[in-house]
Amino acid sequence: MDWKTFARSIVVITEKNMRIYYFKGPVVVFGLLFPLIMFLTFFIGRNLNLVLFFPGFLGMMLFFTASSVGPLITPWEKREKTYERLLSLPVILESIIVGDLLAGAIFGVAITTIVFTICAVLLHLPLANAGLLAFSFVLGSITFAALGTLLASPTTDNPSNIMMLSSLIRLPLIFISGIFIPLSQLGGWEWTLTSLSPLTYLVDLFHAALNGDAVYPWWLDALVLVIVILLFIWCTKVIQKRNLMKGI
Repeated sequence: MDWKTFARSIVVITEKNMRIYYFKGPVVVFGLLFPLIMFLTFFIGRNLNLVLFFPGFLGMMLFFTASSVGPLITPWEKREKTYERLLSLPVILESIIVGDLLAGAIFGVAITTIVFTICAVLLHLPLANAGLLAFSFVLGSITFAALGTLLASPTTDNPSNIMMLSSLIRLPLIFISGIFIPLSQLGGWEWTLTSLSPLTYLVDLFHAALNGDAVYPWWLDALVLVIVILLFIWCTKVIQKRNLMKGI
């Protein structure tokens, strides 16, 4: 497949995913309502410093929105028998993976940008580096859209099974990622555990962009996220290719 056909197939798959899956129930619940409920639960009425904790909330919002589309696409299409139809067209597996990833990433960037703009106006939030914030939105969305695509790779055509699996993985991550306890207040085994979560590095990037008080250098956060993206995409390709070879 030449590059022109490859790029066109990605655009078509991304557009198809955006049109079909953005307004599905699981995407609305886990991508929009759940992080909002989490924010209200932990912050409203507790007299917390929103300037200090807002980067964590923004990271949680981007995490859930970007990773909510991917887990729905592959099992849904396997159930509707359209996954095999896609592969019978002049489309390769990489086109499907990248198209699914971009659909989740665009959703994450769009929703999180709207949320941030509204909160910035209402709460008068600081902004230390607008360029770094935009870069963080894009890089974080790609990272967790790749995670969503990876979560959709197991052999099942039941979307509810994948959504349950994704909840079991995503929920623990938000509690070990410096969202509710700033990284600067952690130490020992807590620091080690937090360092294992890719969401930690996105939250730290938001701290650098909004408050200028990041723990790690911004380039180190970005490097870790790029490595995580490549790892997630590679794992997704390996799993889905193995499933195709087995006919499942």
